[in-house]
Amino acid sequence: MTSHAPDPALLAKAETLTEALPYLQRYAGQTFVVKYGGHAMGDPELQRDFAEDVVLLKAVGINPVVVHGGGPQIGAMLKRLGVESRFVNGLRVTDKETAQIAEMVLAGSINKDIVGWIGQAGGRAVGISGKDAGLVLAEKVGRMDPDPLQGIERHVDLGFVGEPIAVDRRILDTLSTAGIIPVVAPVGIGADGHTYNINADTMAGAIAAAMGASRFFLLTDVAGVLDKHGSLLTALDPVAVAKLRADGTITGGMIPKIETCVAAVQSGVDAAVILDGRIPHAMLLEIFTRAGAGTLVSAKAQAR
Repeated sequence: MTSHAPDPALLAKAETLTEALPYLQRYAGQTFVVKYGGHAMGDPELQRDFAEDVVLLKAVGINPVVVHGGGPQIGAMLKRLGVESRFVNGLRVTDKETAQIAEMVLAGSINKDIVGWIGQAGGRAVGISGKDAGLVLAEKVGRMDPDPLQGIERHVDLGFVGEPIAVDRRILDTLSTAGIIPVVAPVGIGADGHTYNINADTMAGAIAAAMGASRFFLLTDVAGVLDKHGSLLTALDPVAVAKLRADGTITGGMIPKIETCVAAVQSGVDAAVILDGRIPHAMLLEIFTRAGAGTLVSAKAQAR
């Protein structure tokens, strides 16, 4: 009988599954919270990849919860409607009209698009916002804005911009137990009855902490935290993060993201990961391979 060598491509797939086995065993039954946003939301191929990844996680016994952003889409709708946007420290000043438009875009078109992508990939998803079933209680955010002309800080009213102060996880538990993937829009309700627009990173971090998530993923438009030579830092802890901020390695838009990761870890999340959402199947590479794919932040830096 003639024996044939296995197809190298098929053998590579089998080896990949073998490498993934210990991670599948480790994470079975765990909750992963994924913040989805950035340019990946506008690329049809990356949209499909993301949906397939989320469905795969659910299929192997992990409970994913998706929290999405939508800043560019809100901005485009405001521009289309002739509503001017103003930002303070990265947060959109949100009057009542802007808040209504933001809710329409976030809890409407974007949320249902993601639900549709997951459905096309063979999964079951339900789109909700932080207002549903009292999921997220928010309070109004205030910001101090430096005034260089006066040399002082002045209080800026951001309008209907909020931050989460309490998360009731029961609706998420109910959906996950029923085999459904929750897709959450970053809108919350205040004790005053007003609707508040919430930064999606902050909202996802708060939900991850409330869920006691094993992993919190921030899908963004950069590879992760880079050192001063441009190399990816794969494992950090809060002490290392503080040093990198102090010496100017972590700057700009990475600061709020890394702060969100540290806050989540300090609130009980096992680890938070900053990933480049533009890389196909970035989450799967991070979760199921030894090398990982982004910057992992944990209470004590973990070896890959």
